[in-house]
Amino acid sequence: MNGSQHFTWDDLQFFLAVARTGQLSTAARQLRSSHATVSRRIDRLEFALKVKLFERNPRGYVLTSMGQRFVDTAERMEQETERLQADLAAGSTTQRGVVRISAPEGFSNFFFATILQDFNARYPNIALELVTIQQIMSLSRKEADLGVVLDEPKGGPYFVEKLTDYHLQVYGSRDYLAVNPPVTCREDLLDHPFIGYIEDMIFAPGLDYLGDIHPRIRPQFQSSSIFAQLTATRNGLGLCVLPYFIADGYPDLQMVLPGEVDLKRHYWITCHRDLRHVPRVRAVIDFLVEAVERNAPAFLGRASAILPD
Repeated sequence: MNGSQHFTWDDLQFFLAVARTGQLSTAARQLRSSHATVSRRIDRLEFALKVKLFERNPRGYVLTSMGQRFVDTAERMEQETERLQADLAAGSTTQRGVVRISAPEGFSNFFFATILQDFNARYPNIALELVTIQQIMSLSRKEADLGVVLDEPKGGPYFVEKLTDYHLQVYGSRDYLAVNPPVTCREDLLDHPFIGYIEDMIFAPGLDYLGDIHPRIRPQFQSSSIFAQLTATRNGLGLCVLPYFIADGYPDLQMVLPGEVDLKRHYWITCHRDLRHVPRVRAVIDFLVEAVERNAPAFLGRASAILPD
């Protein structure tokens, strides 16, 4: 190499991939490259800039303070590049790449997964990664590009848009309700075992709702998985609070106290504001907003019957 070192846009892509993942191997897979090539590109970029961008340790690559500052510059260049591509090309060819979405298990499995075929037909060049682990992914550290969350983020460098309200009711299996004491008021609920979330593992305040049904309800079976709660309810283990858009798909479930118990919660879609106008991210946001709007009755349940046209 000569004394005047230059770096290319490709080097910045390698830098951003490592900055977002913290691992050479993960970055290499995303870039369809090799571990050695990624390492060489990072070394070349640091040499050209004459600054250390990462601390290397056994757990991976951690951004230095200068590296963190350089992320902002590199992401602005990434956005401008994508905008230029959008101006130069037409249609869906401008929307390409990988978008990682973090979303709650219920929304992911019982709604989002059902519309993937429509999404793939519209955006064949966008690959989706759906993360449903029970924790909040860090949008600021780019662990996910987009998040569907139950509680609106307060503060921070985020774009936030409300997706929808959704309603929840108490359900039991028809077989269970046929052989157990009738439920005619909220006090009667205390005569029945309940199924719910593990209290100290509730990752979003929006999921803490048994107290809203009755302050003395204590679940007999608890799980961090809404699918496990659904399965236990269908198998007659007791009563459970479930979103209408999930429970309505199972004719063996029956709503309990339909005229008295109706909880409302919300889904929001959010991303780091720097990513909001990236074409592939914007395409996913627009598609989700449109799909949720189209399926409003599924989320709103009986409430949808009184909505204005």
